[in-house]
This record gives sequence, structure tokens and C-alpha cells, in this order.
Amino acid sequence: MTNRRDFIEFTGVVGVLAAAGLLSAEQALAQQAGWNKSAFEAKSLADAVKALGGAGVSESKEITITGPDIAENGAVVPVGVTSKVPGTQAVYILVEKNPNIIAAGFNIPAGTEANVSTRIKMGQSSNVIGLVKANNQYYMASKEVKVTLGGCGG
Repeated sequence: MTNRRDFIEFTGVVGVLAAAGLLSAEQALAQQAGWNKSAFEAKSLADAVKALGGAGVSESKEITITGPDIAENGAVVPVGVTSKVPGTQAVYILVEKNPNIIAAGFNIPAGTEANVSTRIKMGQSSNVIGLVKANNQYYMASKEVKVTLGGCGG
């Protein structure tokens, strides 16, 4: 959305479609947020990158992942990703052994510092991957996080 008027118009149209039963509330929110369902349902890094429109991924030392080495509770693991890759457009947080690999995604507006943090669920000890889209290319870094109490049904 480029301005407030466009945003209000878009949410009005989506609201009417939802009220008419042509669009579920979940679909309406997904449309508003620009949610990529196939990417968030991906089971592997390669599938996620492909669903996001990438052809491959390369490792980068310009991506930093912060988080605990050992998480006592997998239901609330604090994780952050900082990208110094020039032209960063989006940052994704992936958990290699979760049922769905993408745990979070953030669009980064031009001219903004690419530094995001959130709490994620982890079902078991796994690599946490910071996936960065910059100049329509994908870069990654990873960090192992050990979980003592699983959060995804564990």
C-alpha cells in the first residue's frame, strides 16, 4: 500500500468480500498482509526458497542470528536476525526441524535497518536459519539452538 487512502480502500473491499462470505476471515487477513501460503507450508529450505521465488541460496557472513544456545522452553524461543547485506528486502526466520520450516517473515522497506526479532516455537533442537532476500537473491546464516522442552506438541 502506497498511502493511507489505498490502504483504507483495500481493507474496505476485503471486508465486503469477507462479509458476503466470498472470503474467509483468514483469507482476508492473508490477502491484506500479502501472505505467501505455499512458502509458509514448505517443509525444507529449498522448498521455501522456491516458493518465495528464489532459485537458490548462498551463505553470508553479513547475516547475524541472535538467540539462546539452549532454550528451556521450545514454545517461546527469542530469536533475532540482523542483515548487513546491501539492498535487504525481506528477512525470514526458519526452523529446520519444525513441521513447517518458516516460522516468521518480515518485509524490510527501503532505507530501513534490517534488524528483526520475535519469539518462535521449536519442537526440538534444530538449526535456526536467517534467510535474507536482497536484490532478488537469497542469502542465509544458521545457528544451532538446543531445546530442552519442546513447544510444537512436545
